[in-house]
Amino acid sequence: MRVLFVRTLIALAVAGMQVDGHAAPDTLTARVVDPRAFGHTVGEVVTRRATIAVPDGLALDPDSLPQIGQRGRALELRTVELTRHDGGHRLELKLDYQIFLAPREVRVLELPPVMLQFAGNPRPQTLRIDAWPLSVAPLMPVDGSTREGFGELRPDVAPPLVDTRPMRMRLVGYGIVALLLVGYLAHVYIGLPWWTRRHRPFGRAFDALRGLAPDAPLLARRAGYARVHEALNATAGGALFEHGIDRFLAAHPRYATLRDDLQRFFERSRREFFAADAEAGDDAAWLVAFCRRCRDLERGAA
Repeated sequence: MRVLFVRTLIALAVAGMQVDGHAAPDTLTARVVDPRAFGHTVGEVVTRRATIAVPDGLALDPDSLPQIGQRGRALELRTVELTRHDGGHRLELKLDYQIFLAPREVRVLELPPVMLQFAGNPRPQTLRIDAWPLSVAPLMPVDGSTREGFGELRPDVAPPLVDTRPMRMRLVGYGIVALLLVGYLAHVYIGLPWWTRRHRPFGRAFDALRGLAPDAPLLARRAGYARVHEALNATAGGALFEHGIDRFLAAHPRYATLRDDLQRFFERSRREFFAADAEAGDDAAWLVAFCRRCRDLERGAA
């Protein structure tokens, strides 16, 4: 029975060691892996790693860890990472520093020392990670080469050229289309009305009679009557006489209100050309007014 009991104790101890994975260390120690001490320049990030063995009864005080953002004129602490292993008996500490110094000649900086506080039994303890030197080199020597690309600041790069030919071609196309549309609108709303107005029979006749004075001589009056006859013939599509007034008005109902004036025109015209005692009277003024009414009806204004 005693032998069986001893074997059981040994098995339980072995099982406990397998569960724990590692036995607790006896002393508080740290193994530090520092970055290389040379060949650094401004902007680089360097990393310190420390593996800390923590005995039983001690626990790290989190407030003793370095604070992110602690910065001198040359170095800034960027990240602090702490990882626990083996139930807190092994700590992995990672510290990332960025170099902000751009010296004009090689300078030696120091990663600051780290003081970690541990509380517990049999007494609180402090673990010190010593400072570590870093040599930082300038990006360029003080007296740089005079070759192109060194020395004075290089001028700004010219902006890249953009091919504007497609845009210019589109603008030209838009301009041509716009000109065609403007020309079409001008032709429809300006050109055609003007041309039609200038070539309407009564419009041309009125332009010729507009300056006829009320006391115009016989020849001027006869010329005026002749122009109105030409306008009537052009509108009717052939020679128009007094007996054809009804047929003319049936074909051109817009002049229906001038039936009496048309008959009066033919009467006056017959007297003007064939009467032996033709008198001026108001024939000239009446002829101009009659031609104006015909012109207005032709234009659709009356």
